[in-house]
Amino acid sequence: MIRVDRLRYRYRAAPLPALDGVSLEIGRGRVHGLLGPNGAGKTTLISLLAGLLAPQEGGMTVDGEPLSAWRAAHPAAIALVPQDYAFYPMLTVAENLDFFAGVQGFARRQRREQCAAAMAFACLGAVAGRRAGELSGGLRRRLNLAIGLTGAPKVLLLDEPTVGVDPQSRRFMLDAIERFAAAGGTVVYTSHYMEEVEAVCADVAIIDHGKVLAAGPLAEVKRGGAAALSLKLARPLPEALAADWRARFPEMRAADGVADFPAFAAGGLAPLLAELAAAGIEAERVEYGAPDLEQVFMQLTRHSLRD
Repeated sequence: MIRVDRLRYRYRAAPLPALDGVSLEIGRGRVHGLLGPNGAGKTTLISLLAGLLAPQEGGMTVDGEPLSAWRAAHPAAIALVPQDYAFYPMLTVAENLDFFAGVQGFARRQRREQCAAAMAFACLGAVAGRRAGELSGGLRRRLNLAIGLTGAPKVLLLDEPTVGVDPQSRRFMLDAIERFAAAGGTVVYTSHYMEEVEAVCADVAIIDHGKVLAAGPLAEVKRGGAAALSLKLARPLPEALAADWRARFPEMRAADGVADFPAFAAGGLAPLLAELAAAGIEAERVEYGAPDLEQVFMQLTRHSLRD
């Protein structure tokens, strides 16, 4: 549905571009995870898709039509649900929905219909008369989502939609995202919660320093990562052995009796266990196999999530 082609964007006075030749394909009726450390370029890309920024180089098309022209013909078709709360705290839930539907130009009857549909989708009927500022964190996230749905969009851009919510509200949000896609909608979903992305996303793209490091169906991206090894040790590593392993495996992380190797060749496992035995240390648990999404992310970005 959406094609991003060699997109570049650089903020004024920034030493490096926020996006540096990003190309992606976003299919219709699918949930696409957009992952990357803070500062990787995710928000810039979301802002460009939402029309908040104009591309400096490269282009974006929807069904072969330039994104700007498509947005002009379908002004409510792409909705951005930001990480920050985007509603008026002193207005009620119903008043917020009516206001945001109104600013999109809907006539009174259509506005009522759109608000009712958005409220039902987000299950907000029971709190329709409450002021938004009095809602719990989970209800606020649901109101954010409902406001994004007031224009009956075809594309939802979700920026960290589950930050700061309880497990029940998080599950509701993920179910809602899946329902939207199942009904034919397209979702671009940014999150730092890898387990959420694995649960709901059909496709993922990992970006860092404005470049795409990996993109495609979730299963293919995970298969592209190296197998990982985790050792649960009966006692901590002796300092000499720990230093030797760190020198040989720079990405190894050892703490609390667990040694993790994000990328490890199968042929090296037997010698490693022999070294442990020679040091008089028992491996209580050995886990080796295909990496999960977080391990692939760590292998590609080579550092933990940035603050």
